[in-house]
Amino acid sequence: MNVAALGAPSISYHLLAPVLVVFAAAVVGVLVEAFAPRRGRRGLQVGVALAGLLAAFVSVVLAAQRSGASTAARAVVVDGPTLFLQGTILVLAALGVMTMAERFGASEGDAFAASGASVPGSAYEAATARAGWVQTEVFPLTMLSVGGMLLFPAAGDLLTMFVALEVLSLPLYLLSGLARRRRLLSQEAALKYFLLGSFSSAFFLFGAAMLFGFSGSLYFGDIAGAVTARSGQDALLLLGVGLVFVGLLFKIGAVPFHAWTPDVYQGAPTPVTGFMAACTKVAAFGALLRFLYVAVAGARWDFEPVLWAVAILTMVLGSVLALTQTDIKRLLAYSSIAHAGFVLTGVLAFDRSGLSAALFYLVAYGFTTIGAFAIVTLVRDSAGEATHLSQWAGLGRRSPVVAGVFTLFLLAFAGIPLTSGFTGKYAVFSAAIAHGGTWLAVVGVLSSAVAAFFYVRVIVLMYFSDPDGDLVAVVSPSAFTIAAIGVGALMTVLLGVLPSPLLDLAGRSALFLP
Repeated sequence: MNVAALGAPSISYHLLAPVLVVFAAAVVGVLVEAFAPRRGRRGLQVGVALAGLLAAFVSVVLAAQRSGASTAARAVVVDGPTLFLQGTILVLAALGVMTMAERFGASEGDAFAASGASVPGSAYEAATARAGWVQTEVFPLTMLSVGGMLLFPAAGDLLTMFVALEVLSLPLYLLSGLARRRRLLSQEAALKYFLLGSFSSAFFLFGAAMLFGFSGSLYFGDIAGAVTARSGQDALLLLGVGLVFVGLLFKIGAVPFHAWTPDVYQGAPTPVTGFMAACTKVAAFGALLRFLYVAVAGARWDFEPVLWAVAILTMVLGSVLALTQTDIKRLLAYSSIAHAGFVLTGVLAFDRSGLSAALFYLVAYGFTTIGAFAIVTLVRDSAGEATHLSQWAGLGRRSPVVAGVFTLFLLAFAGIPLTSGFTGKYAVFSAAIAHGGTWLAVVGVLSSAVAAFFYVRVIVLMYFSDPDGDLVAVVSPSAFTIAAIGVGALMTVLLGVLPSPLLDLAGRSALFLP
């Protein structure tokens, strides 16, 4: 029987290999969780996760040796941006898994005691009493989410994009509620994330239905053809684009769809927060870029003013509201909102230079974010992580190395020269100015100046303030956390001093298939 004659889709498995490998690793992780002895489960889960991510990255590199193509009946498109973003997600996810191995693999009380600090007996006993509780289920959940993230920017139609959105989101809802300390805060954050995420997904589906009614298809190429052939404004097109934007802008944390970000970042386990802040933003921007540049680029003049307003509000509110924060995780949450606005300035250039600048910025931001949240996991008191800013006072004298590396990350967030943050902001602002977005760049520079104030405030607190008497120590990290912080710091410096190789790679990759 001729299968092709029946209309069965032709599937190029080498193009789908990264996604399939990650999902296979997730399935193996579930089996390990079900059948492996409890004592050796953590080591197996970490090994399976890292091996799966490494194999998927090799698959991405091999797929990059061939020209881009679509597969699975045009449902998946593997082109330059897809491969660039998938490689970025896999590397950042590997660093995230390393920090999770530290956070979920050891008792906080034991770690605090190992730092040399004296812990009140009752607090230490309460911490060590839970030493046997190891939440190894986080690793298969993480791999399932990574699989969805890999598919999200590769989606060739709205239905595949929605499926990828749900696959990446559902494990994150669970991961956000698994904090061992401050469980009520963590569970509240997970519930808020779930409810708001459900609403945004519903808006996305309504938008997909509107665009199907407009074009008669869910494929991006067909929608683009219908947009080009239209003879005027179409209500279904405008409503559909607006509703799809709600779902995508929610995932990147843009204003006014940012309400979940501070609460979830604060309540979720810190390694999960770092993983979400870096990997989810990369995947969501990848999907937004494909939708904008492939499906509805012909209607850009209809919705571009709205995206300008979103970008400006995101940069300004993210920077200004961060000034009032007293919790380091909430401060970094509002910082991530501002950075989403900075990336949008490059996206709105609507050309290849803006696309390559946005790709570079996402890589630079991802490495810095993973490193910063890994540092946060190390600063603890007898009750767990010390996230109130007052507890970071004098950290530069107690632990100069940790404070110095965290200072590097903060300077990169602020966009100080010779860091990856400066190169990324210069790239996106230059692209915006070159294509009529001068006012966007001006707002971005002013917002960066405001943001620099609260980053410097934390640096001053660490080096020039006396501790308020709270018992705070920097625990001794494992090799996994040291590796994650080291890679983050190294890439932050390299992308600031020698950005050309990655900029060139981003430039060569910045071309979507129609």
